[in-house]
Order: sequence, then structure tokens, then C-alpha cells
Amino acid sequence: MPELSPRRRMLVLAICCMSLLIVSLDNTVLNVALPSMQKDLHASLSGMQWTIDAYTLVLAALLMLAGSTADRIGRRKVFMAGLVVFTAGSVLCSLAPNLESLVAFRMIQAVGGSMLNPVAMSIITNTFTDPRERARAIGVWGAVVGISMAAGPLVGGLLVDSVGWRSIFWLNLPVGLAALLLTLRYVPESRAPKARRPDPVGQLLVIALLGSLTYAIIEAPHSGAGRTLAFGGVALVALAALLWYEPRRDEPLIDLRFFRSAPFSGATVVAVSAFAALGGFLFLSTLYLQNVRGLSALHAGLWMLPMATLTFLCAPLSGRLVGSRGPRLSLLVAGTAMTVSGVLFAAFEAETADVTLVIGYVLFGLGFGFVNAPITNTAVSGMPRAQAGVAAAVASTSRQIGQTLGVAVIGAVLASGVGASSYRESFVSAARPAWWIITACGVLVLLVGAATSGAWARRSAERTARSLETPEIKESAGIH
Repeated sequence: MPELSPRRRMLVLAICCMSLLIVSLDNTVLNVALPSMQKDLHASLSGMQWTIDAYTLVLAALLMLAGSTADRIGRRKVFMAGLVVFTAGSVLCSLAPNLESLVAFRMIQAVGGSMLNPVAMSIITNTFTDPRERARAIGVWGAVVGISMAAGPLVGGLLVDSVGWRSIFWLNLPVGLAALLLTLRYVPESRAPKARRPDPVGQLLVIALLGSLTYAIIEAPHSGAGRTLAFGGVALVALAALLWYEPRRDEPLIDLRFFRSAPFSGATVVAVSAFAALGGFLFLSTLYLQNVRGLSALHAGLWMLPMATLTFLCAPLSGRLVGSRGPRLSLLVAGTAMTVSGVLFAAFEAETADVTLVIGYVLFGLGFGFVNAPITNTAVSGMPRAQAGVAAAVASTSRQIGQTLGVAVIGAVLASGVGASSYRESFVSAARPAWWIITACGVLVLLVGAATSGAWARRSAERTARSLETPEIKESAGIH
């Protein structure tokens, strides 16, 4: 089939970005609403962690299944199903009568969300075949994350203050329906030439690994050592079984050969580190601004606007930079800025003074704006196009695992140090170790990015791509 026209390609990109917008906006809006939800639902700190991590956990567990399923049965079909489930889950969340129901409905949302972002990225990868054009498209994709970060706190704060926290989930309904209709009309169907078989054992092992690990971390400050160690043991056993089982399958859920590529492995580590820092950063900032400073949801959103604005401005710049000069410079800028931001909060208590608080937010937004494009581009550009869905899903899974662990670890550290009777007085000191963890994540982005973006790393990616190619998948993915 001939290539799509430039106008049609841009339309496909816009439709895919709509799905990213509702998923990303949902996360940023939810963070601003956490204190209101906590009061209304009488939830603990761990309950607030679960409202975020129930979503990201299910998302991380199902992303690779969604990516491989989309490659097998058709990316447009799976993408449209994801829009329907995500939109329906959003409506259910707005009606949740208690915390337990909200967490359950967030999991339904995540089932739909797992069919959106990795599948949309796979559609983009197969639509924009020129490497430079694809890098620019991924830069636009990254800018949508910036838009959601900029709009989320403001729109969410306005809705929470004027209507209530339930209204934040109503935003997804019109966008989801519009994206569904446009997808049906304009997005072509595509799939991998060779269908990948399901891997139910691998899928169950991934769920066991991520679920038990997250539970052990979040509940550690409240549960006994025995329960924490038991769930940690389950996670270790699941990881060992996964590493043993997957290489023995012809078509595994996780093709561990991907990780022979130094850039791909580096992108995975960078994604986990960067999004762990983001999850922890937003969690701490929201609780501090509203529960310690006593700001309204809208005013808290305005304080986080500098971070969101820098992310929005830097994401497309990073995409163009990756397209023209490769991922190295973007990763160095991202790691440096995120590290310096973390040090400001960890060593100098930046949140206690207005000027340093804004500087810390600006630096983190700058770093996070530069990190997304090199992650995505590196993850998919070195792989055969027929496996783009799986490669994009692994990259997206790394992001969600990072955000899940960031909220779990940061929340657990905070809960172990903050006192219930003197919350405001103890928050800043209790958050110090958490800020150092965020700083360490920035250092990892810097060091791993520098180490895996050189010439030897590119040669590693080329060798890996050749080893992944088989006679059946050397043809480009078909577009019908």
C-alpha cells in the first residue's frame, strides 16, 4: 500500500495525541485533587497512593499484552476498544461512593489506558517511517505530555474548587468520544505480518511481580515485617520465574533479546528513573502545597505551572534535537536539570521559600521536558517495524513501572517520617529522604543516558535489530 499523504499522517498523529492527552491529563488532574479526595473519602496516605498506583500498576501489567495483541489482531481495533473502556471507566470513577470503589474503577480505566498509549505509538511509528520525521512526530507527542501537565493542575484545580473532585473524570468523556469517531474515520488499520501468540503464563508472572512488589512497598509502614517480606518474596520468585520462562518461549510476552541493545536497555532504565522522579515529585508537591501551605487546589496548580510550562516548551525542542543530533544531548540536559532540582529540595529545603520553590519547579520541568523524546525514539527506532508495538509497549511499561514505584516508595518514606499529630511541622523534615531519592533518579538519568547513547551503543542496537529479524518480519508492517 502507498504511504499516507502528509496531511493524513498529521491527522493520524493528532488523533493519537488525543488519546495521550486524556490519559496524561487524568494523572495530572488527579494529583491536584488528592487532598480533596482524601477528605471526602476519609482516606489515609496509603489510600491516596493506591488511587494513583492502582491505575499505573494495571497499566504497567497489561501494556505489553496490549502491544502484542494490537500487532496481532489490528492496532486500530485495539485502540478503539481502549477508548471505549477508558471513557467508561472515567464515568464510573466519577460515581464512586467510597475509596474501594474508586480504586476498582481506576483499574478499569487502566485496562482501557493500556490499549491507548503503546498502540498509538505503534501507529505513529508505522505511519512516520522516515527517522527524522518520526523523531519530530515523537517530539509533538512529548509536547502533549507538557500540555497535560500545564492544563491539568489549572483545569483540575478550577474544577475541584468550583464543582468537586468527581468532575475531573468528566473531562475524558467528550475527548474520548471525539477520538473514537475520528479513529473510525481516518486511522488506517495496521498489524504485524506475523501474528504473535498470547503468553498467559508470562502475563500472570508480570502481574504477580508488579502487584506484590507495589503492595509490599506501600503497606510496609503500616503492615508487619512478616507480611512485607512475604509479598517481597513473591515478587522475587515471580521475577526469577519470568527470567527463566520467557527465553524458552518462541514468542514471549517480553522478548529479553531487546535488552541486548544498549540504547534500548538504557532507555528502559532512564524511563523508570525519570518517571519515578515525576511520580514522587508530583505526589510530594501536591501534599505540601495544599496540606502544609494550605493552598486551594487551583492555587496549588498555579504554583506548579512553571514546571508544566517548561515541560511543554522543551518537549518539541527535544524531539527536534533527537532527530538532528541523536538522543545524547537531550539526555544530558534532562539528567542534569532533574538532579539539580532534586538537590535544591533535598539539601536546601527549596519548598520553604517562594523563589527557590519556583526555581526547583522550573528545573524539574526543563529536565522532564527533555527526557521523553529520547526514551521513545531510542526504544522504537532500533527495532524491526513489525515489532514496534511490543517495543513501544516495553518503553511505556517502563514509564508506568517508574511512576508506580515512585509514588509507592516516596509515599512509604513520607509515611514513615511524618507525624499524624504534627503533620505540617514534620512534613518538610520527613520529606528530606524522599527528595534525595528523587535526586538519585536524576543522577541515573544523567549517567545511564551518557553511557548508552554513544557510538558503541548504536552498534549494539544494530546487532540486536539484525538478531531480531526473521524472514517473516523483514517486511514492513502492512497498512490496509
